[in-house]
Amino acid sequence: MKRLLNCTSSEMASMTKDELKQSIMACEGRVIMTETVVAVQPLLGDLTNAELAVSFGSDMILLNVFDCNNPKINGLPETDEPVKLLKKLVGRPVGCNLEPIDEEAELMESRHEISYGRHATKETFIKAKELGFDFICLTGNPGTGVSNASIENAIKLAKEYFGGMIIAGKMHSSGIDEPLVDFPSIEKFIDAGADIILMPAVYTVPGLSEETVTQACQLIKSKGALSLSSIGTSQEGSDEDTIRMIALTNKRCGIDIQHIGDAGWCGIALPENIMALSVAIRGKRWTYHTIASSVNR
Repeated sequence: MKRLLNCTSSEMASMTKDELKQSIMACEGRVIMTETVVAVQPLLGDLTNAELAVSFGSDMILLNVFDCNNPKINGLPETDEPVKLLKKLVGRPVGCNLEPIDEEAELMESRHEISYGRHATKETFIKAKELGFDFICLTGNPGTGVSNASIENAIKLAKEYFGGMIIAGKMHSSGIDEPLVDFPSIEKFIDAGADIILMPAVYTVPGLSEETVTQACQLIKSKGALSLSSIGTSQEGSDEDTIRMIALTNKRCGIDIQHIGDAGWCGIALPENIMALSVAIRGKRWTYHTIASSVNR
């Protein structure tokens, strides 16, 4: 199995779930995932934010605010198969957020209601598989009310009905006051079938120490899963020095995938920050290699 860094688009497209996971693991902390909002006008108008993200060094694309019951991606031409077309255009693994809403949870803020096609349910898992997603991310947007318990339940359901890679965890509170990096929850997530455990990047949420994330990475690795740090607090719109500091600190913790969120301009991080993240964790050589590699290879 080749490292994801070395893979062509055709090689990525032919990977099984387990092959993709092993390919990421072999990169030793040098994989970047960019999250983009699909429900707004893209930054470049007639090109998707996903295409822009890949052109600045992203290895994986995570679609936010994607509705499985109304599958539209702004920036694409008219098509009946938007996910498959996007995968063809970017030549990278593509996934979407699905949110395991906990209707019983007490929130710290007013609940933000979302469409049913964005909920993590049996029906949306089946639809996500049909649409062609390589992975799903079980997490929560601000104020939607996603709990660790509801994530665990959703993992079990996704394991049965989705079939692709499963990412699970919280980038921020999602309106619920509970630990964001909780070791017992991490173990439950992996035991339930999660392939990748998501947690906030060091320096993105108050009180989260480098020591805690390092210990979490060690636990995740010992159980055969991968770790993902997320910049999900609008700091994707910070200056490049902040991005570099976050990148190197979380690489030192042992993170396998570094995620950068969508709150820059028009549903994507500042493109320069995607490149800054890439250069920080793997240098200009692999950054330029990722940018230059044709989707036709």
